Amino acid sequence: MKPKRSRKRILWLVIFILLTTGLTIASIQGYRTLAQQLPSIQQLRDIRLQIPLRVYTRDHKLLAEFGEKKRTPVTYNELPPLLIKAFLAAEDSRFFIHPGVDYQGILRALFELIRTGEKRQGGSTITMQVARNFFLSREKTYLRKATEILLALRMERELSKQQILELYLNKIYLGHRSYGVIAAAQTYYNLPLKELDIAQMAMIAGLPKAPSSYNPVTNASRALLRRNYVLRRMHKLNYINDDVYDTALHTADEASLYRPSMEVDAPYIAEMVRAEMLKRYGSDTYTAGYTVYTTIDSQKQKAANMVVRKNLLEYEYRHGYRGPEAHIEWDRDSSKASLEKILKPWSNNAGLRPALVTEVNEKNIHVITREGQQQTIEWDGLSWARRYIKLNQRGNKPEQAGQIVQEGDIVLIENITSPTWKLSQTPKVEGALVSLRSDDGAIEALVGGFNFYRSKFNRVTQAQRQPGSSFKPILYSAALEKGFTPASIINDAPVVFDDPALESAWRPENYSGKFYGPTRMREALVRSRNLVSIRLLQAIGIRHTIQHAVKFGFNRKQLPRDLSLSLGSASVTPMEMARAYSVFSNGGFRIEPYLIDEIRDVRRNIIYQAQALLACAQCLINEDTSEGEKEHLLMRQAPTAISPQNAYQITSMLNDVIKRGTGRRARVLKRGDLSGKTGTTNDQRDAWFCGFNRELVTTTWVGFDQVQPLGNYETGSRAALPMWINYMRVALQDSAESTLDMPADMVTVRIDPKTGLLASSGQKDAIFETFRSAYVPRVSYDDRSINVDDNGDDDPLF
Repeated sequence: MKPKRSRKRILWLVIFILLTTGLTIASIQGYRTLAQQLPSIQQLRDIRLQIPLRVYTRDHKLLAEFGEKKRTPVTYNELPPLLIKAFLAAEDSRFFIHPGVDYQGILRALFELIRTGEKRQGGSTITMQVARNFFLSREKTYLRKATEILLALRMERELSKQQILELYLNKIYLGHRSYGVIAAAQTYYNLPLKELDIAQMAMIAGLPKAPSSYNPVTNASRALLRRNYVLRRMHKLNYINDDVYDTALHTADEASLYRPSMEVDAPYIAEMVRAEMLKRYGSDTYTAGYTVYTTIDSQKQKAANMVVRKNLLEYEYRHGYRGPEAHIEWDRDSSKASLEKILKPWSNNAGLRPALVTEVNEKNIHVITREGQQQTIEWDGLSWARRYIKLNQRGNKPEQAGQIVQEGDIVLIENITSPTWKLSQTPKVEGALVSLRSDDGAIEALVGGFNFYRSKFNRVTQAQRQPGSSFKPILYSAALEKGFTPASIINDAPVVFDDPALESAWRPENYSGKFYGPTRMREALVRSRNLVSIRLLQAIGIRHTIQHAVKFGFNRKQLPRDLSLSLGSASVTPMEMARAYSVFSNGGFRIEPYLIDEIRDVRRNIIYQAQALLACAQCLINEDTSEGEKEHLLMRQAPTAISPQNAYQITSMLNDVIKRGTGRRARVLKRGDLSGKTGTTNDQRDAWFCGFNRELVTTTWVGFDQVQPLGNYETGSRAALPMWINYMRVALQDSAESTLDMPADMVTVRIDPKTGLLASSGQKDAIFETFRSAYVPRVSYDDRSINVDDNGDDDPLF
């Protein structure tokens, strides 16, 4: 019996040894196979987190963020120590002790699984979560878990604990598109990390386990239980003392859902940048962490937003009230929730807020907003609302509030100044403003319409409109190039053109309907005399004028080859007009408007720097400038469009437009360095003002997208100039007056205002005029007067 038992024992021992050896060999081979398949830890060092595109103003104010994932990277040293401890307490309290795998935690989880048959505790460490989040899928298989463990062990050998924590706290998903702790702090509390309190840190630290189930916005009660669990763990681990723990435990949570805080409202600009970045970098635009610094000045942009909205609303108030948005039957005892539901279809609209009329008295009304705020609108905010009948017709002035609105009406209201409110309505008219530096074309403010979210059409860059009389300075500049002077006399008299292509003869008129006879060129531009412009174009020729206009950057194809060009019948954008006027402002150079000043990659390296054309590159060169820098600057010199003498004379004439002409409303700014021109097209379909000083050019436009008249008296000086004035008041408030210096080869002499000739000795009504030296008028006659029968070239008139 004994030999048999002995043989069996030996047999079982051999089998055991063979099985053990086989398992060992298999394990070693499996380890080698898995190890060979493990990703390189170097990939973690070079990892590129998905970080959204962020767009800033020139003065580093955030104006836009594009990307599916909200994330802002943070270094370990920037992390608040208590926030780190909160995550350790919630996820891995032995993180700084274990080698990447917490064997005690795994055994504890295994024991619970055997005891209860349920997986109640996880064995994953923070290092293992990093391995899974960066390299592995979330499928629950033993192979994936083994790979996760091996990768965690390797990570711990090659990375420091601090590096691993930094990766974890930047990568982890924390709900509502928020990745990383900075994004979570902004999303739920709208705070930077350093301003979070202990309770808020614990709330965020409790999210990785289940970002939806423990979300403080969508599941507040469960989130509070999870937060308190994290606080208890922090207290138990001696991360916080009794007092801190008690205070935090009894702190009410005020988490909400905050969007990224945009410091500047500039959606049209943001869209321009987004489109350009997509051209440059494709789909990486949204994930590669690019930072774009624009040329936008935050204060000027805010002013531009305000004046465009205010100006378009003022137009609405001049033309009558179209009535409430809707009317409903409502219960005075309605809850806030039901009120929100009622007003939900009407969102806040560029500063206009929907409200329900709850009470109508004789001279005021009471309204309640979607947020449940009750406001009173006094008669001053109601009396404008004469009933709109048609474009140039309104109803009688209302005498009491009941003639305007009724209880149950849903209306839009505007906050004028706290606590003053005004009845309002969404403008049907549109407008645009663009402002740029004339020396290099940097765009400092741009508004493409009343509300980007209502219409993304950017009227600054996309709207092709007729400029009307604002085009006249281009024509007058072309005339100066042909030898005319500001003192040249042109006859402002009726003129008739017969054209077989037209049903009747063309009889152009001045806006006033009057004729003023022989008129100096300066005076004709100041008063915007149409007939003088037509005769001037006849004299210098259409071909020459078009060639001259192209030098300002206009598209030749958009310039009509007929006499209507003199009245501004071309198709141009506000941006093109701003660029054209910059030629006058900077002394004769054609710059190119630009918006993106600098692009940085995720590591803050500059990968693009604008190299704008400069109106005066030579002005930036001094004795300290190196030869290399000098050569680079000279290569950026903008091309010459007109002579400095031409620019100076047009600027001088446009200065008079503001001092005593169609732009005289701008005298309210009390500056002597402003020049500009109004523009109004036939039937007031477009209203413009283009103006500048030596440093800044601004163009404003008002009109309907579907071209139609603006209404009687809605000229450039009434519809567009107030927008320009209110913007320039802010834009130039800290700027000293700045004008062009008189160029060489120019003289100022006294002339007779009626003839444009040199004044006689002692003439009392003589005025001063500036001429190029070669074109000073003679005493007895002006040999540059116009022969209106000379068309100047062989172009057809129509």
